Amino acid sequence: MRIEISARRIWAELEPSVGHMPRLVIGGADVLHAAPWQQAPEVQADRAIPPVDRRLGGTFLTAPFGMDDVTDGPPHGAPANTRWILKRQTAQSLHWRLAQSISGARIDGHIWVRDDEPAIYQRHVISGGEGATTLAHHPMIHMAEGGFVRCAPKRAILTEPSPLEPGAQYWRSGQRITGWMIDGPSGPVDLREYPHDTPCEDFLTMVEQAQSGLGWTAVHRHAEDDTILCLKRCEELPVTMLWVSNGGRAYAPWNGRHRGVLGVEDGCTAGGAGFAAALRDNRVSDEGVPSALPLSGQRVIRHAILRLNGARPIAQVALARGLHITYEDGGTHEVPFDVEAFA
Repeated sequence: MRIEISARRIWAELEPSVGHMPRLVIGGADVLHAAPWQQAPEVQADRAIPPVDRRLGGTFLTAPFGMDDVTDGPPHGAPANTRWILKRQTAQSLHWRLAQSISGARIDGHIWVRDDEPAIYQRHVISGGEGATTLAHHPMIHMAEGGFVRCAPKRAILTEPSPLEPGAQYWRSGQRITGWMIDGPSGPVDLREYPHDTPCEDFLTMVEQAQSGLGWTAVHRHAEDDTILCLKRCEELPVTMLWVSNGGRAYAPWNGRHRGVLGVEDGCTAGGAGFAAALRDNRVSDEGVPSALPLSGQRVIRHAILRLNGARPIAQVALARGLHITYEDGGTHEVPFDVEAFA
């Protein structure tokens, strides 16, 4: 079963059985990537593959993020693998609730769109619980012929201590940098460039410089001639992780066919280190930001995805009456946006 919400110029499809949003269309263009094996019977029947990978599509919430080596749950946790219950739906919005709790915490998701605004908004409310969890959004942006990234300034950028996939690296392991040039296996590369012509599978973590306020990542797509903009609040999600997936996994169900994908994963976690590492001192917490969310009371996590026409490099994004975009060439643009969603 899938459900839909839509407004003028925007449409989204959601899959409550696993909490994924496999399709998002804004201004007539697909924004997100869905795995090519979603309709393959042999993959869907293979219970050795976790649901998050069998149904891999679009964007979803993860809690905990990545490997669960604390409770031995599935990768990316119950929100990305199990059922969400639809509580209320209108043409332009829905409220759904994760059917099971996370360490005793209830998770409610509110997703909505509005006429003539090029954005889909998400607000997750986490109520109660004990201990702590990691958490991240997991949008996978489809890039037919590559593109480039711009984002808010970072205090540090960390590559993984060891290769995500041996032999398929794009960035050399174990780095900490504060600029945009990073060492690759064959020499320096600009981490803001998407390697569309290089088979690879890699991952890094960017730690926000700002303690609070609006955080943003802009993905400028060449073939689509547009910009996908992901927004968050830095005090809620202090890291953004980039996952490049371009045919670097040769084993099933990937089989080298998962290509042209850039994950922009805003979260509170220790990068790819796993749940247990996030609950103790780690490379991310050493940078002075939290790597896990304490569970008690009520926490609100805000996120939005927008599509803008043109691949014009963005220099700054700010909340005003809507969104105020400043470009690297000095030009500006006002974008209709539900500012209250981030209040």
